[in-house]
Amino acid sequence: MNAKKDYNRTKILTTLGPATSSYEAISNLIKAGADVMRLNLSHGKHDDLKKIIENIRRYNEENNDYICILCDLQGPKLRIGEFIEGSVFWSKGDKVIFTSIESPGTKEQVYMNYKEFPKDVKPGDKVMLDDGKIELVVDETNGVDKVVATVVYGGEISSKKGVNLPNTKISLPSLTEKDLRDLDFALENDVEWIGLSFVRTPEDVVDLKARIANAGSKARVIAKIEKPEAIINIDEIIKETDAIMVARGDLGVEVPMQEVPVLQKNIVRKCQVAAKPVIIATQMMESMITNPRPTRAETNDVANAVLDGADAVMLSGETSVGKYPELAVSYMDLIIRNVEKEKAVYNAKYSLNKNSETFISDAVCLNAVLMSKEVVAKAVISMTKSGYTAFKIASYRPEAKIQIFSDDKHLLRTINLIWGVRGFYYDKFTSTDETFSDVIEILKKEGFVNSGELVINTASMPIKEKSRTNALKVSIVD
Repeated sequence: MNAKKDYNRTKILTTLGPATSSYEAISNLIKAGADVMRLNLSHGKHDDLKKIIENIRRYNEENNDYICILCDLQGPKLRIGEFIEGSVFWSKGDKVIFTSIESPGTKEQVYMNYKEFPKDVKPGDKVMLDDGKIELVVDETNGVDKVVATVVYGGEISSKKGVNLPNTKISLPSLTEKDLRDLDFALENDVEWIGLSFVRTPEDVVDLKARIANAGSKARVIAKIEKPEAIINIDEIIKETDAIMVARGDLGVEVPMQEVPVLQKNIVRKCQVAAKPVIIATQMMESMITNPRPTRAETNDVANAVLDGADAVMLSGETSVGKYPELAVSYMDLIIRNVEKEKAVYNAKYSLNKNSETFISDAVCLNAVLMSKEVVAKAVISMTKSGYTAFKIASYRPEAKIQIFSDDKHLLRTINLIWGVRGFYYDKFTSTDETFSDVIEILKKEGFVNSGELVINTASMPIKEKSRTNALKVSIVD
């Protein structure tokens, strides 16, 4: 069976890079099961990234597909500078000076790109480098340009490694000057999703969404959860954002690592209740950067994310710089397919909020899913203008496939991130009965439904007004 006809519910995000920037490589990733292409704006020049975007758009055009693009902003990522010799070895007890004055690094002193570092830290604060592999503790700071720290856990450290400060409340803005340039680039190229790194408060999300709106863009925001402040403010952040990414790399350094599994499960549950897509990211199949098969632990990690109810799982270095990018996607696809045979993946049950202004639409969406289970429907089919129906139906996790029709191609690409959703272009919307008949015929012609199968249609009536969903119909495919 064609993989696109038998598509997975849980989506696969692939990070593109030197190993996967060509049209052929991108095509192979999609054929292996990828749904979303991620561009990490921490790396790459705009001219090169633009060519990658053009390759993705070309694939969509040639294959009548709606693969979406996530542009991930770097955010206020802290890094050390370059060492004169490329790397140094720090032993336990070594004293290291961090300076905010740019200069070549030695074993005794290294540049920190965070100018406010001496003002923000205090004695006793931890300094974690290279995803926590190296740990130091602050001894003293002059509050201006110099911090002295002692190595607690040492090892070899090379140039430009990342820095985490789990005990320090940093004063950097959520969007740096580089981020603003990168945001302009992403919006000029009409990408569907913007990843906001190191979110701390809901105001970070509100600010980015205002900038996107002022630019006249339809792009939506993914708030990346990787700071302790984000955990504290998680409910408010979920309310303001369009989607969430549990970015376990920095999160696992910033908070005690043993807390991350439960945090992941709780965030997924909160996002499902709020009908906000949630992505699980970082180190999902990291061994496949160099190995042709994932470890048993990685296989379990992907499977558990699917069982938790994640909308999507993400590959980073595995596909951007790894030796086996296509194989990594294929293994992830295989794991997802196997787990999605389990009944536990489906039919999430959440009560409706009768005070919500979308109560009627929410009730129709929920009952469409409940009905689809009772009659063993092949698909839940809906039309949408804003995408709300797609987000809501998916949050209830029907066993039936979710097939969404719209006359907005940008929206169709956007919803390709959502669990279980596949988009189709349709622009007639003349009458409800005619539209229902048309969309079923399109699905039948393309092989998504067959004669004799039951489907559930939802729509707004009258359909010409394209208002909120208020109607439900059970149909038998002719």
